[in-house]
Amino acid sequence: MTGTGRWSRLPLVLIAAVGVAVGVTVAGVWAGGGVAVGVPGIEDAGAVTAWGLSVARTVTDAAVVATVGALLLVVVLLPGGRKLSATQLRYLGWAALAAGLWAAASAAVVLLTLSDLFARPVAEIVSPGVLADFVTTDAQGRSYALMAVGGGVIATLCVGIGTARWARATLVLAIAVLLPPAFTGHSSAAGNHDAAVTSLALHLVGVAVWVGGLVFVLVAVARGKEQAPDAVRRFSPLAGWALLAVAASGIVNAAVRLPSPGEVFTSRYGLMLLGKAAALAVLGGIGRWHRRRTVPSLDAGRRRGFVRLAAGELLLMAAAMGLAVGLSRTPPPGARDSALSPSEELLGFAMPPPLGDFPWTPLFTQWHFDPLFAFGTAAAALLYLAGVRKLRARGDTWPIGRTVSWLLGLTVTVLATMSGLAVYGKVLFSVHMGQHMILAMTVPILLVLGAPATLALRAVPAAPKGHPDGPREMLLKLLHSRYVKVISHPAVASVLFIGSAFAVYYTSLFQTLMRSHLGHMVMLVHFLAAGLLFFWVIIGIDPGPRRPPHLGRLFVLILTMPFHSWFSISLMSSSALIGEGWWSVLDRPWVEDAMADQYDAGAIAWATGDIPVLITTIILAAQWVRSDRREARRVDRRIDRGDASDPLAAYNAYLAGLRARDRRPTRTTTPGKEL
Repeated sequence: MTGTGRWSRLPLVLIAAVGVAVGVTVAGVWAGGGVAVGVPGIEDAGAVTAWGLSVARTVTDAAVVATVGALLLVVVLLPGGRKLSATQLRYLGWAALAAGLWAAASAAVVLLTLSDLFARPVAEIVSPGVLADFVTTDAQGRSYALMAVGGGVIATLCVGIGTARWARATLVLAIAVLLPPAFTGHSSAAGNHDAAVTSLALHLVGVAVWVGGLVFVLVAVARGKEQAPDAVRRFSPLAGWALLAVAASGIVNAAVRLPSPGEVFTSRYGLMLLGKAAALAVLGGIGRWHRRRTVPSLDAGRRRGFVRLAAGELLLMAAAMGLAVGLSRTPPPGARDSALSPSEELLGFAMPPPLGDFPWTPLFTQWHFDPLFAFGTAAAALLYLAGVRKLRARGDTWPIGRTVSWLLGLTVTVLATMSGLAVYGKVLFSVHMGQHMILAMTVPILLVLGAPATLALRAVPAAPKGHPDGPREMLLKLLHSRYVKVISHPAVASVLFIGSAFAVYYTSLFQTLMRSHLGHMVMLVHFLAAGLLFFWVIIGIDPGPRRPPHLGRLFVLILTMPFHSWFSISLMSSSALIGEGWWSVLDRPWVEDAMADQYDAGAIAWATGDIPVLITTIILAAQWVRSDRREARRVDRRIDRGDASDPLAAYNAYLAGLRARDRRPTRTTTPGKEL
């Protein structure tokens, strides 16, 4: 089969994939009991809404996948420079078309969801006023309205941009816009909605990258492009990580939504989950076959095997996506019978018991699983250990202290985000402040001393000459980019480190972020990122833009810490309750004095700030001494070589010459004879 023949059949494969997704969606909705039309005595929205909503969601998902896949091909998989090539611009046009469909399908979902909630046909209830109220007050309406607007913005950007920088920004925007539905529906209503919505968000991103990337890698290969083998090689590790993300997040979602493991085999919802799991297992096997057989054959010009297997893989993915939409319309077992208390709806878990007196045992016994930090720390540990193993396998050394520091930092991160600190951090301001201080001032010290970027630069091979940039080259460009140069300036890093605390706690932002799981996660990640940036500037080992000398770093540290003390004192002396809008809605009968708890929060911030500063000062002093010793050895070596290019070495050589001349014996004269 020629390249032209493969290309001519590809549109049929894509149309068939969409048809399979829609067909499986309809079958899944019918089999799962997610729609009931025409029940006597009960009003319904009609068959158009009942079936159209599922079809519109399927089309939305397909458009999202196509948009992300096309942008992924342009930004990551195809080689290019600052300006996009003609091939990249052509695929950017595909992304624009897909994003336009994304916007239109999301708008249809908004209308049909409104009809479904009111149990009335679309024509009877849709009006500008009702629609505006729906998209501003209802979570589902707001999420799909954001998707519709975001799809339109992405389509506009794809038409007008021509540089790689803007293409990268558009890809980031596309991934952000696909996330709002994760925070509505079954996941947000589950008892452990923190884990549910986080895992669903990870699931959506994994599916979009995996399926969308496969679609456009298949397009590139079928068109016979010379860059297609490079795109496939780049996509292979991404597909592996996406498969892992989809599988792990799917397990977490199933555990949250199903009341018991037995429901997997006895409920319609569980049986549909088994169908998705089976499809995922087959897809994993296909990916393994790709890496072993079809990908190596691409370099030899044999494309038929890859195209055929990838087309079959795409059809199976479409069926799995149809099952996912069917699951979203199928109520989990016991969903109608379960009722959450107001505190559970706000927190995502039941109100914990009082802490009691020292040693505050519940801090060590109350645990709450969070997929973001669980999967993130696990991936960070595995990647780091894989890098160390690679170095040792080729005979290179890596300091054991750095490995211990990195793993210890990840362990402390888990304790701060999933132990009782995370549970009571939503209930008590004092515990929240302890969690904040650990993430911002303890974990960063340990992680920056692990030198992960240095390890990656040593472990990841450089791209062959003439080939597009690989991960190592991308990391180097990032570390020396203008953006990193700006944010790593000591003044900027210090302002972000200290100023963000004042900005969060002394405005209404704190209670706003606490009311949303996404907002709470963003707040914790921001504190961790600000701490990492600040301590990287002060004691970081990894390469980056030029930093101030050790004396300058010590000055930055000394200058910054008084502002931290000022923040702590202001908390203890404040007469206004910070975040009152959040604490007042929680049912905390065992909290007698919220202002006393706020005073404790300030005291914790004060006490926990001194120890990290002392440790940082000691580390900085040790690094300063080692740096001076290395510089002295370097100068000695240059002097020994007689290298006059070093001014200091030349001056030392000049002094040595003077000293040698002074030591030479002077000529004596005999009496009566003049010199």
